[in-house]
Amino acid sequence: MPTYEYECDNGHRFEAFQSMKEEPLSRCVECGAKAKRRIGPGAGFLFRGGGFYITDYRSKDYKQKAKAEDSKPSSEAKPDAGGKGKEPKSPGSGKSGSSDAA
Repeated sequence: MPTYEYECDNGHRFEAFQSMKEEPLSRCVECGAKAKRRIGPGAGFLFRGGGFYITDYRSKDYKQKAKAEDSKPSSEAKPDAGGKGKEPKSPGSGKSGSSDAA
């Protein structure tokens, strides 16, 4: 249950430990004058440990796939650009066309 802070018209300040469902107090507990609930600074809280970033809540399947992808050697992850595969043909090369045999 929260603690609420009140102030009456005569300047008295007091706190009341009330349920959130209870109606706010309307009278000062010291003098009986009209009282209003004050807006307090709220409770402090600390961010400790994990669980504050979206990546902390990834699914188990996602984490396993990411781990498997990170453990692959770089040659498997990226295709080799060192000349393997088809080479582009230049206009003067190729088997079709004129033959330069002497």
